[in-house]
Amino acid sequence: MKRPFSFSDPVRASRLTDAIQRLAPDRPVRIVHVCGTHEAAIAEHGLRGLLPRSVEILEGPGCPVCVTPTQDIDIAVQLAERGTTVCTFGDMMRVPGTRRTLEQARASGGDVRTVLSAADAVGVARTEPQRDVVFFAVGFETTAPMTAAVVVNNPPGNFSVVVSHKRIPPAMAALLDLPNQKIDAYLAPGHVTTVLGTRAYAELSETYKIPVVVGGFEPLDVLYALALAVRQVADGAARVENAFPRATSEQGSPAALALLDEAFEIADGHWRGIGTIPASAFVLRSRYADLDARARYDIHGETGQEEIPGCRCADILTAQAVPTDCPLFSKHCTPLTPIGPCMVGAEGACSIWFRYGGRPDLR
Repeated sequence: MKRPFSFSDPVRASRLTDAIQRLAPDRPVRIVHVCGTHEAAIAEHGLRGLLPRSVEILEGPGCPVCVTPTQDIDIAVQLAERGTTVCTFGDMMRVPGTRRTLEQARASGGDVRTVLSAADAVGVARTEPQRDVVFFAVGFETTAPMTAAVVVNNPPGNFSVVVSHKRIPPAMAALLDLPNQKIDAYLAPGHVTTVLGTRAYAELSETYKIPVVVGGFEPLDVLYALALAVRQVADGAARVENAFPRATSEQGSPAALALLDEAFEIADGHWRGIGTIPASAFVLRSRYADLDARARYDIHGETGQEEIPGCRCADILTAQAVPTDCPLFSKHCTPLTPIGPCMVGAEGACSIWFRYGGRPDLR
């Protein structure tokens, strides 16, 4: 009788973990993912505890909230202080800027609202035409097309955006360029790849001779992708593999890519905890300059102190530490009293490890 399929099937999970045990070379293997959703799946289901001790999984800059620079947060805070209605995602509310957070700006009387999408922010602007409404747009290639869609579809005149969208493939390359960095393979995010297509990682894999495996977010998705990555490492291979074919393809989403190309140009971008990464940011094209809140309100901000004393968020974002390496983790820094951005966002490694723990022994 054919076994019904389940993405959390313990029998299939056991077979995959046994395969990883057999395939793993007789040396440490470091696999890095760049997706908070991957980290949540790995931690929630205890997948690290199913792997051989020689295989280490680390999160890189996969939390968009964590890498948003203080300069952009300060701009949003200053806009709120000036009386502008600022709309953004809930995760951004408590991320520290240079002086204060958006939540603190709201507590002081600023009109800061949580929305679920750029379209919701446009809705606020349409229903309250007497107010100036700014959407603080953060996120990677998964949320950037939603911002692009409202930009190109004639939003109301009282609407503008602070664009802080980032691109994942350049960040993956930047990590490999760091001194003393050792990454044996990448687990690439399935949702980003749904937009970009697997071809987005071809140059990275070829240039750095590193395996890149695209994975989904169910437990079996992750274990399958890890098995493919470990097999490539053992074989000395370096290619892009798609372990998430039910949702991703080589070409990605033509419609989403067309929106991105219509609304944005590519520019160098500043990533909190990492620095400036070439060609890693989306900026509005000149034809949409009237929607740029920085220019409209003549506000630009300055990059302040982004690394908080004692906080190792920067090392965690660059896959050079895990949350329990930080002396502040779970002691002074908790979700109720966050010190660094990695504890604020739901996709931050520290927030996830606080909720689910690090590496329980499940075998």
